[in-house]
Amino acid sequence: MEFEKNNDEIPNTGTTKTDPVTSETKSLNQSENQSTGSYIWEVIKFFILAVVIVAPIRFFVAQPFIVQGASMDPTFATGQYLIIDELSYRFNEPERGDVVVLRYPKNPSRFFIKRLVGLPGETLDIKNGVISITTAENAEPFILEEPYVTFLKTDGGDDEIVKLKEGEYFVMGDNRPNSSDSRDWGILPENLIIGKAFLRLFPIDTISFSPGQNFD
Repeated sequence: MEFEKNNDEIPNTGTTKTDPVTSETKSLNQSENQSTGSYIWEVIKFFILAVVIVAPIRFFVAQPFIVQGASMDPTFATGQYLIIDELSYRFNEPERGDVVVLRYPKNPSRFFIKRLVGLPGETLDIKNGVISITTAENAEPFILEEPYVTFLKTDGGDDEIVKLKEGEYFVMGDNRPNSSDSRDWGILPENLIIGKAFLRLFPIDTISFSPGQNFD
């Protein structure tokens, strides 16, 4: 550089002279490089830490889903954003009335949202939309009260008797006339249950914990 050449023209005093400006510039450049490298490393560590913390939560604890379709009307509507609790069923058995997200038995790559109606070991007698349940503890059937059902199918088209074995569940949509559920494709194996509805986040005016959880 021309600036450095001019400096070299300073009379020689017999000792080696280091241009203080050039020396300081090198030091600043080294410091900037170290700061940049340190910043990049901190960002990398942050993302690694985020993956380590978030990934297990995402795959084993909670998972987001967006409702599509009318099978759960009016409890849930298309576009609502849900967080599904995937952890609870590792410690407790699913209960009647739970709203669950499941893998469609005929195509496990698809996800459905339904309500648990029948539990393992029970016998369900469905007539004109009314469900009678017999359990191992109660030989006398009881009629399932379902306050969450607004649209009821009463034409008798889905009349049937279902006996559930161990690890089998019977699920139905709250919108009974317009739901593809166990009445159509059969029982739900326990291993296809992803988890239960834990939190509804969107739309804002519908935010709620345990949305749609009305028990018999």
